[in-house]
Amino acid sequence: MSEHPDMHSPGPSGPAIEDLPLGWLQVTALDMEARGIARNADGKVVFIEGALPHELVGVEVGRRKNNWEQATVTAIHRESSQRVRPGCRHFGLHQGACGGCKMQHLQASAQVAVKQRVLEDNLWHLAKVRTEMVLRPIEGPAWGYRYRARLSVRYVHKKGEVLIGFHERKSRYIADMQVCPILPPAVSGLLMPLRGLIGGLQARQTCPQIELACGDAVTALVLRHLEPLSEADRDKLRAFASHHGVQWWLQPKGPDTVHLLDEGGATLAYSLPEFGITMPFRPTDFTQVNPFINRVLVSRALGLLKATPGDRVIDWFCGLGNFTLPLACQAGEVLGVEGAQALVERAQANYSLNQTGRLRPLAPTRFVARNLFEMTAEMLLADGVADKWLVDPPREGALALCMALAELHQQTEKRGAWTPPQRIVYVSCNPATLARDAGLLVHQAGYRCVSAGVVNMFAHTAHVESVAVFELI
Repeated sequence: MSEHPDMHSPGPSGPAIEDLPLGWLQVTALDMEARGIARNADGKVVFIEGALPHELVGVEVGRRKNNWEQATVTAIHRESSQRVRPGCRHFGLHQGACGGCKMQHLQASAQVAVKQRVLEDNLWHLAKVRTEMVLRPIEGPAWGYRYRARLSVRYVHKKGEVLIGFHERKSRYIADMQVCPILPPAVSGLLMPLRGLIGGLQARQTCPQIELACGDAVTALVLRHLEPLSEADRDKLRAFASHHGVQWWLQPKGPDTVHLLDEGGATLAYSLPEFGITMPFRPTDFTQVNPFINRVLVSRALGLLKATPGDRVIDWFCGLGNFTLPLACQAGEVLGVEGAQALVERAQANYSLNQTGRLRPLAPTRFVARNLFEMTAEMLLADGVADKWLVDPPREGALALCMALAELHQQTEKRGAWTPPQRIVYVSCNPATLARDAGLLVHQAGYRCVSAGVVNMFAHTAHVESVAVFELI
């Protein structure tokens, strides 16, 4: 039976499809927003919230355009075998439901299969690239995995209470969340105490956000406050931190203003045990939300890159060194490239920290700042020859980098003695920009896509992360 109270599924003994009333739709696929895709009697595409592939559903249309419609499931005649009971009581299609996870009604392994199809479809339809081999998906815990989150906060004056959590589905309002199963259990258990804490602050109406960052030993909470906090409010934060074992940081303005409520205490950090690496970070730094998947991803990416002690490797978009420092355990020389000088300095500090006391020293590693969105062929030449590249860009992708590489491939006289990398491992958080860049590498830069696969970093969401490997022909 359907898990939605307002849906029904007659089961095998129900009427045949041809006997159904007009308006039932056959769902054929999911889109990037985890909506079912069907066509109505007029041939118009209908995007259906809550529907799954292979289901026969009744819908209520909420928006109509010339070529498509948006709708919501109202009934299910034939239910997908992959439909499951959502693991969070705040999930749903009704008003007020949390909009944080859209795929909880789909079995976890089926979610991964959908994402793999999205990756392959993007590579083919956007770039006419087919991978020679599909990599085994990188999967991990489906619950309690989200070690980073940005929680909205709102004091509802009429109700005299505080809401803390994600926004409602398709709404600016905050869902009334008591728990969140994708957060670590200890953090999920803080939601209601936090509501009580914020409700008791003098500044309860001027604190719009709490950012969560969990390290291996420390849970940090960053309180965004629009007005200075009174000493009484600071004391309440201290008491909460002491009772619940968390660390408060304050953010009066932009990200650069984030600071500890009180100096001292444990350092926020995560580890990569396979490589003996410890990565200190600040709670507003970019780090992967899922440490379980990140550890496997780093190991898989380095295994695919196949760096040896004789190789020089460049890690483009290196951040704090998540891939760079493990690479320094394998390669002969590493260059980490990032956009901001301040971030480069912190990556260098992480390298120095991890070099201390090692039985086997890390390879010589240097970090430099480059505007990676304005890369040119001349800049590539200046950074020297590298045997292999690791590329880990933000959602915008690595267009300028790939264009510069393609230019040097096509203009051999410009590159002189410079040679392109023999192997590139590209870690992506956006299948569309990966496809665009893959098209450049394959069709203009002389590479072939030897393998690609998905990374299920965000279980129960439609977010697709992936890794692809390119070899020079």
